[in-house]
Amino acid sequence: MSQWINNSVFYHIYPLGFCGCPEFNDGNTEYRLNKLIDWIPHLKSMGVNALYLGPVFQSLKHGYDTSDYYRIDCRLGDNESFKKICKELHANGIRVILDGVFNHVGRDFWAFKDVQKYGSNSQYCGWFQNLTFNGRSPYDDPFWYEGWSGHYDLVKLNLQNQAVVDHLIGAVSMWMDEFGIDGLRLDAADCIEPNFFRALRRFCKGKRPDFWLMGEIIHGDYNRWANPEMMDSVTNYECYKGIYSSHNDKNYFEIAHSLQRQFANGGIYRDLCLYNFLDNHDVNRIGSTLRNPAHLKNAYTIMFTMPGVPSIYYGSEWAIEGTRTRESDQMLRPCLELNTPLAKTQSLVPHIGRLSALRKNFHALCEGNYENILIRNEQLVFKRFTNDQTIVVALNITDSEYWLDFPISGGSVLTDVLDNGAEYKVENNHANVMIPANGARIMVLNNGDFKYTDFTDRTENDAQSDAVEAAQTNNTEYAEEQTVNSESEQAAEEPASKSEERRVKLGKYRSWDGSMFAVIALAKNTDDGEPSIIYKELFNGGFIYTCSAKGFLDDIEVDGRKLRKFEYVDTDEF
Repeated sequence: MSQWINNSVFYHIYPLGFCGCPEFNDGNTEYRLNKLIDWIPHLKSMGVNALYLGPVFQSLKHGYDTSDYYRIDCRLGDNESFKKICKELHANGIRVILDGVFNHVGRDFWAFKDVQKYGSNSQYCGWFQNLTFNGRSPYDDPFWYEGWSGHYDLVKLNLQNQAVVDHLIGAVSMWMDEFGIDGLRLDAADCIEPNFFRALRRFCKGKRPDFWLMGEIIHGDYNRWANPEMMDSVTNYECYKGIYSSHNDKNYFEIAHSLQRQFANGGIYRDLCLYNFLDNHDVNRIGSTLRNPAHLKNAYTIMFTMPGVPSIYYGSEWAIEGTRTRESDQMLRPCLELNTPLAKTQSLVPHIGRLSALRKNFHALCEGNYENILIRNEQLVFKRFTNDQTIVVALNITDSEYWLDFPISGGSVLTDVLDNGAEYKVENNHANVMIPANGARIMVLNNGDFKYTDFTDRTENDAQSDAVEAAQTNNTEYAEEQTVNSESEQAAEEPASKSEERRVKLGKYRSWDGSMFAVIALAKNTDDGEPSIIYKELFNGGFIYTCSAKGFLDDIEVDGRKLRKFEYVDTDEF
């Protein structure tokens, strides 16, 4: 298993819906997917470093009815435009995973159209599963073929035909070479010949050992598909269901049982890094599924702290709603803009950002062992641990704060790193911890030698999200705070000297040595009233600093040259 997967936070987009594409392909090329570039700062504000894109290749309708594996769907753009998008994502530290739809194709697939035209004389008759000329198809073709799960607009491929395998692997080779993709999500993996996955793995790993293969599996033993011969990972539908129903039924025993069964000592998937999610393009939005919206943050907290890799489905970071009907999945796959009017909340975005930052800074959350500590209907405590680090996660889904006593050994203090650095003593191998109403604690077990740091990357985007949330809830306390901050901001924006008109503003800055920082607050020094700033290192630990506005704006001399100590970086540039 590649190390980058353990340290990843995924974002899942269904491109045709995300871009508002017409339902049917009209053959006109529109570069709709280019808008993804504008979303990169938003993705980074949540700590996303891997993007899973649903079908992007030429199709007639919904993307899973592929007509050409070697061309980007013209409703999204073309190969050259997609190449640039992938390059920009990679430049921003975001890996790209594509949907490999290899079980079936659409009726517009070029080889199937050849069969329609030439009948039994077509050289491609053997490309399709159980194609015979002894009857007629539901579409009144003069032949019969197998459709995926009874859907005859989806023609099942014959993956025992070497020419078909060569065609598909040739496409993957092109995607790797042209777009530099980092992995594949394999659609309908439970329907695909195991030997095809073996051949695909040999090819991909031979070309790039860290290439990732993940399969869509809904039921059954995940080890059948995720193993050293086939795929690296599969979708964790067991815990998808366990997370939402544990909250709806106020029964944390359900998800605790699944996590223990899967990942604890002796767990059946302990050696797998499963793909975890709260919703996706096929199931109802978590914002619609949870009966109590107050449980949303805890649902994300579990997903980010349990073993495996977390994935956010586009728009669900704003708790937008959407349910599937018998006729359509369209409500699950809407067109969204960054300032979407569908948003129900802005508070999830900074919460997800905090969870991502904790995964980044505590390796036990990415690769540690799992063990349940205490389970109640409405409270759950578990730990993730390695030889040198233990993280304790405590959750509460009651409407009031809850003091919980539980056993824990190996340290004398539990320090909360999710919220405010609160410390709880461990005495006689027991801790008594206050868990907020409908909230959680993520705590580092230590011996009093751990120094709390706000590990989150508080950027201007997060501050704006908080402001929107406050406006929506008429939070007068926040409004009063902003009045004070506005006065501080005005003071901090005063020129550092009469000859220097540069001003400090919230946002990202590049230092003279190339390091990146974010100014996260403007203030006044309490001793002399001079304008001051608070700024944060964006990488390498995320340390927080403060200095005078004048000192921040001062020039610095390096090797006899005068350089600006900090230079404002436009968001688009960064």
